[in-house]
Amino acid sequence: MKKVLSTLLVWASAVMAVHAADDGSKAVLGRWDITVHQDGRDVPSWLEIQLSGSRTLVGRFVAGGGSARPISKVNYDNGKISFSIPPQWEREDHDLAVEAVLQGDSLVGSLVEPNGKEYKWVGRKAPSLARSGAPVWGKTIKLFDGTDIKGWHAMGTNQWVAEGGVLRSPHSGANIVTDEKFRDFKLHIEFKYPKGSNSGVYLRGRYEVQIEDDEGDIRPGYDHLSGVYGFLSPSERAGLGVDQWQSYDITLVGRMVTVVLNGKTVICHQEIPGITGGALDSNEGEAGPIYLQGDHGPIEYRNIQITLAK
Repeated sequence: MKKVLSTLLVWASAVMAVHAADDGSKAVLGRWDITVHQDGRDVPSWLEIQLSGSRTLVGRFVAGGGSARPISKVNYDNGKISFSIPPQWEREDHDLAVEAVLQGDSLVGSLVEPNGKEYKWVGRKAPSLARSGAPVWGKTIKLFDGTDIKGWHAMGTNQWVAEGGVLRSPHSGANIVTDEKFRDFKLHIEFKYPKGSNSGVYLRGRYEVQIEDDEGDIRPGYDHLSGVYGFLSPSERAGLGVDQWQSYDITLVGRMVTVVLNGKTVICHQEIPGITGGALDSNEGEAGPIYLQGDHGPIEYRNIQITLAK
């Protein structure tokens, strides 16, 4: 009898979940790559909407900066969604308010930032990026020859210098990006940071693997050294500390990433759900560059090599 009752309860829960989606909200479920039209420029953003239990919509949101933020409830009414989330790095006390409606296969909406400014945005369903088979790896290419920044360009006034085999940003300034774009790859890169500094390696220009002096930092692991910012936490802390040369060996295939820090695998074949704050764009189905953060303090890089998947 207990087994029958248990089966009936499972069946009833499934039916309730299906009925919950019958109001049309099923169409908004999933991940959305968003472009926000902000003061004459396009700012990438990201939204995930999930069904919690039988009727409540919840999610996560990534704005132009900062990490992924939880949404405790996404309201849905006749094709329109709305939600609000508290400030993260914003100085104001007001919530970020977001709303949108389904138009065909897109979400079209507006957001009001904590400072009161309103911007329009468009979201499209994010691609799965799943490969049909394992990649075949080609030859390894040097992205930095140790003598100049050929093959790279600064996103603003350049403060980066190449000297003694090291690509160095002596102070906060512009980020630097490869001219070439990539899809699936293995990346080897070595880095060194001083006390209190912060940087990051962006894969395809969209997914940040964190670099920072996190000594004594009690934030969740996905904001620490070797985490995928806002999403994936390293399994252990394998950093060597400030003023030490350290290495990343990162494999990215589709959305699946493996991060090896100083010879230790700290993220093993995990999915990156969406873009991280500071991404260049939200066009996840396209190839993208390697981009190094130079706007959060001094940082040094060397021995930057990439192996491409065929």
